[in-house]
Amino acid sequence: MNAAPPGRPDVAGQRFRDALRGLPARVWIVSLGIMVNRVGNFLPVFIVLYLTERGHSAGAAGFVLGVAGLGNVLGNALGGYLADSLGRRWTIVLSGVTTAALTAAVPFLGPLAAIVVVVGLIGVTSHVYRPAAAAALLDSVTTNRQRLAAFGVFRAAMNIGAALGGVVGGVLAGASYTQLFLGNAAACLLFGVVVAALLRDAPRPRPEKEQRTERAAGYRQALGDRVLLRFLLMTAVAEFVYVQSTVGLPLHVTDAGLDARDFGLLIGLNGLLVLVLELPATAAVARYRPEYVLAAGNLLVGAGLALTGLMTEMTLLAATVVVWTCGEMITSSVAYAYLGSLTPPRMTGRYQGLHGAAYTVGTGAGPILGGAAYAVGPWALWTLVGVAGVLSAQLCLPRRRAPAGRGAAGADVLRDGGAGTPSS
Repeated sequence: MNAAPPGRPDVAGQRFRDALRGLPARVWIVSLGIMVNRVGNFLPVFIVLYLTERGHSAGAAGFVLGVAGLGNVLGNALGGYLADSLGRRWTIVLSGVTTAALTAAVPFLGPLAAIVVVVGLIGVTSHVYRPAAAAALLDSVTTNRQRLAAFGVFRAAMNIGAALGGVVGGVLAGASYTQLFLGNAAACLLFGVVVAALLRDAPRPRPEKEQRTERAAGYRQALGDRVLLRFLLMTAVAEFVYVQSTVGLPLHVTDAGLDARDFGLLIGLNGLLVLVLELPATAAVARYRPEYVLAAGNLLVGAGLALTGLMTEMTLLAATVVVWTCGEMITSSVAYAYLGSLTPPRMTGRYQGLHGAAYTVGTGAGPILGGAAYAVGPWALWTLVGVAGVLSAQLCLPRRRAPAGRGAAGADVLRDGGAGTPSS
């Protein structure tokens, strides 16, 4: 990875700032909607507490979460199809409105079976918007640096919304769970209203030949892309590693004689760093090839979390949090932008849908596999995390030869003077 030589102006940083300033309004509209949605995204966080307070067992609550997780995978796949066929705008609106209606019904449901069905449907509808939102951003930009800037803003909006949502959710839950879920529903509905009122799908020319190609395009074609499959496998493995920050880390904190307050401080440190530094970190890595940025970031996440098992003092644990948070910050926006550079025309929604599905599989399998490994012994989990971190980094590196028909865009990023090429 070669940066600008010493003594020369930081052209990459200047270009990234220019890309930020030049982002079209559609990027800011989608990001605003995402922030509103994240502020009110309470159900996944509080549903277990809600169910156990109503007298249901922890096993039943876990089953409801599992059904919702399966719904998340299906929602991403459905959202990718709808984004390419129905359009970005109306896919997001459909997701927001249906999720709002279903979430508002949760506190009024009685039997557990009804809760399982409705929460499972929420798992689907609440993730339908994700591929469409990412595709809407990619429709608005053309170069890799613009993609990085767009997803940097998108991620910043998500982080701000999540930070505010934790505070608002705690206040509403303290009042009543009915208010909590109705607040969640209101945020989803407002998300849909913002997008319906302000967003317009980018015009796309549709010559007759392209229409015939679109009819033939589908998930089967996407899954025939070996470069995409490698990227999806990397995503699933990397998310398995990252989710141990909410599985293995709290278990280790308890075993080390620390308490929930200490774990909260460690997670708060992660959130603060991401909120303040992720966008500058994205700008800093914009000059490097994305494959190497992703590999370095995954190595940092894996190493930082693997080292957790060797630390028992808060200061040292905080240092490991800084390490894996740095990896998180430099990979998050780059992954989206890199996938955008690999996507063929008319397949943006499906590619983003598969990415979301792989992400959800990794985060869903992480607690199961991580908990099982920790039951064998803490050493087993942290060894597995280290190995998986190396594997996810290796999967990021470009292959020696691109598959037939892919050309330079498969093994390397598209060379448009953006993030895929080093600064000269």
